[in-house]
Amino acid sequence: MKSSSIEMAAPARGNHVWVGTETGILKGINLQKKQATNYTDVASLSRGQEVTVMCWGDPHESEVLLGCRDGTVRVFSTDKSKFTEIRECFGGEGAFRGLGILDNAIITCVQSGLLKVWKEGACDNLEVQVGAGVERMRQCDAQRHRVGTGGKENDLKIWDLQRAEEPLFKAKNLRNDWLDLRVPVWIRDLHFIPGSDKVVTCTSHHQVRVYDPSCPQRRPVLEVLYEEDPLTALSVTPDGRSVVVGNSHGNIGVIDLRKGRLLRSLKGNAGSLRSIQCHTSLPLVASCGLDRFLRIHNLHEKELLHKVYLKSRLNCLLLTSRDKWEEEEAETPLSAEDVKEEDDEVWGAMETVKEKNAIKREGGKDGAGAGGGAKGPTRKKKKGV
Repeated sequence: MKSSSIEMAAPARGNHVWVGTETGILKGINLQKKQATNYTDVASLSRGQEVTVMCWGDPHESEVLLGCRDGTVRVFSTDKSKFTEIRECFGGEGAFRGLGILDNAIITCVQSGLLKVWKEGACDNLEVQVGAGVERMRQCDAQRHRVGTGGKENDLKIWDLQRAEEPLFKAKNLRNDWLDLRVPVWIRDLHFIPGSDKVVTCTSHHQVRVYDPSCPQRRPVLEVLYEEDPLTALSVTPDGRSVVVGNSHGNIGVIDLRKGRLLRSLKGNAGSLRSIQCHTSLPLVASCGLDRFLRIHNLHEKELLHKVYLKSRLNCLLLTSRDKWEEEEAETPLSAEDVKEEDDEVWGAMETVKEKNAIKREGGKDGAGAGGGAKGPTRKKKKGV
């Protein structure tokens, strides 16, 4: 599939995937129409506008929120096809590592560990220090007031933003290895497992771990090793039975969370993966990364359905929850008036058969016309042949 740019006025509501780039551009991709659109004015781009995190602004997916490296959160309206607001969310150090929405308030978390809830018009915004070296903050879809955090030498913590004095759950590291050395901690991504209290994480030490806050054990209840390269992104399937993980080498694996085994691998990626997201109802998973390609795989058949080159390094993505892609028309159907005008133009440009016959008859009278020219010489048949 080749990407193509369309005008800024193109309807953004019809896009299936949104991606944020290292250069600060928001791109919308319509997979049915095979179109990719830049919704950011490239003339005003700066290094500080790099998009590091993204989330939906509401359940209806009418807004896309972008967390930029310069500490601003930009709001893009998919209905109006333009940016409608820029909010300054300064505090702490480092880039945004998480972004969320809670009752019309914005949740941000930066690399230094400062998590803040930004209420519009409020002076006493909630601030929580979750520990330095944060790599990822994720919000629970089922219980929006719960978030999970983790990073380099900063093990998994689950917070209730309604009572944020202490974490609800704080993971405990594994016991020392066979050389009696401490096991290093480096969480790169995490996700709440649907239908349960469990949380799954992936690490730079190619570990996939499952934690269960409902049981007394604070260490992982399941650990799976996937290949040898650092894991950089993950997403849980809608049924909560499997997790899709990607690493810095571009490999993607689907791991069964019940039996702790590799189910299948998804091929085609090259370069470190930055973001993975499973569709909420369809057997689809989207991935993007440093190789500048967006890919859509079928989870069950391992088939690469779409591959879109988007020119910039891709940091994050959002996959729409719409589940009737195959019923969407690739092109807008013509109205009855448009069809009538098009037919009139076609008939007006055609020559009539009567005019063509007249030309042939005129040419036949003088022997030099198009249809009445003299016959060429005939070849005599030789005897004995």
